[in-house]
Amino acid sequence: MALMKSITPDRCQQELQERGGADFGFAYADKCRFRVAIFKQKGNVSIVCRRIPSQFFTFEQLRMPDAIRRLITRPRGLLLVTGPTGSGKTTSLASMINFINDNYDRHIITIEDPIEYYHTHKRSTVNQREIGVDVPSFKEALRRALRMDPDVILVGEMRDLETIHAALEAAETGHLVFATLHTSGAASTINRIVDVFPKEQQDQIRTQLSTALIGVLSQALLPKKPEGVIAAYEMMVVTPAIQNLVRENKVYRIDSSIQTGRKHGMFLLDESLFKLWKEGLCEKEEVLLRASRPAELAQKIALAERGQLEEDEYGDEEEEDEYEDEDEDTDDETEDDEDDDRRRPSVRRSGR
Repeated sequence: MALMKSITPDRCQQELQERGGADFGFAYADKCRFRVAIFKQKGNVSIVCRRIPSQFFTFEQLRMPDAIRRLITRPRGLLLVTGPTGSGKTTSLASMINFINDNYDRHIITIEDPIEYYHTHKRSTVNQREIGVDVPSFKEALRRALRMDPDVILVGEMRDLETIHAALEAAETGHLVFATLHTSGAASTINRIVDVFPKEQQDQIRTQLSTALIGVLSQALLPKKPEGVIAAYEMMVVTPAIQNLVRENKVYRIDSSIQTGRKHGMFLLDESLFKLWKEGLCEKEEVLLRASRPAELAQKIALAERGQLEEDEYGDEEEEDEYEDEDEDTDDETEDDEDDDRRRPSVRRSGR
């Protein structure tokens, strides 16, 4: 109890008494920082501390998809980072904010509960607001943020209908918005957002989401050999074809669009897991535990172990989405064909 009181702010001690638990950030001088959860159990007080890395990781260190670097420099749109608790979403977002801060002149506002990574002003101005300390709620923080002339807004978590709606509106009105959800995969993320709203509003939300969303990065954290952890990713970049799938409520086709969207930097989680196993970074059992389709991935791994898997069989799919012809307009198809013509020679060379 003495340790808890020595590190816990008064407001969190009051919340512990009233609600049985509280969360906050705690720094030990300038040595290290922790995200702390305090809660009651069996009449006693327990503490869980998660250490936050003291330095920012680069995209290369995190093995971040190349598409992220392009998406976070766009002037507007909604970029979602998803995954279960403890999958490294906060670390990924902190690296994105740090990259912008290092390279671009932007006004960045982060809304967090609690603040985990502290950002200093570099090329950008970074203002960090903590729920319960600087502002009462995510909804209120987003409403106020739109009046502060931001270029980039980070929403620590989209917890409710009001926060999700406010984030969509911010993305539509010319801001780049980063946010997190506790979902796995791009398709389930879109369904989660739409299902939060009443039935009569869902068609309108699909339309808004199709125009505001620019990408979904889903991730899972695995034990790394011989020690440490490493992230596996699923990357969806919103193309005109995917916009139509979202708008027309054909989310079940999104995985197919991701598989055939390699030229846009897209790939599924199972492809990333297979790559980690193939490079000897993770155990087979660990990648199968986190696979979206474990039976299919197990079959691919078995073929690879026997040397019967073609070099490009897992992931080098056809470059044209089977729905692209009917979903994309003529201009978009022309641009995609030009991209294919420029990139096809290098693909052929790598396959020899």
